[in-house]
Amino acid sequence: MKALTLSLALTAGLLLQAPAQADTLLVDRVQAESQPMPARGQTMAQVEAKFGAPQQKHAPVAGPGDRQHNPPITRWDYAGYSVYFENSHVVDAVAKRATPTEAGPKPVQ
Repeated sequence: MKALTLSLALTAGLLLQAPAQADTLLVDRVQAESQPMPARGQTMAQVEAKFGAPQQKHAPVAGPGDRQHNPPITRWDYAGYSVYFENSHVVDAVAKRATPTEAGPKPVQ
């Protein structure tokens, strides 16, 4: 029992000495900033009219096989987020990481 008490006391002492560091979660930052992003279902024309021209438009990429089961996916990059289109409609808008230590999706390389 004394060994357990001593072990717990040493562990608590080590934890108290460790510097407090908290990771910023990408989800938390996005909710806090509440930056307007395109909504699912909007067309490319609607996105460009409302949010302006993207910084970069990537060529469509399609999976192997027929277009019905593997439609082309296009990505547009804006300053704080990327927009993904299936054919010409938004399927998702994803915020970019602000810092390398921010926990979130792996950046595209």
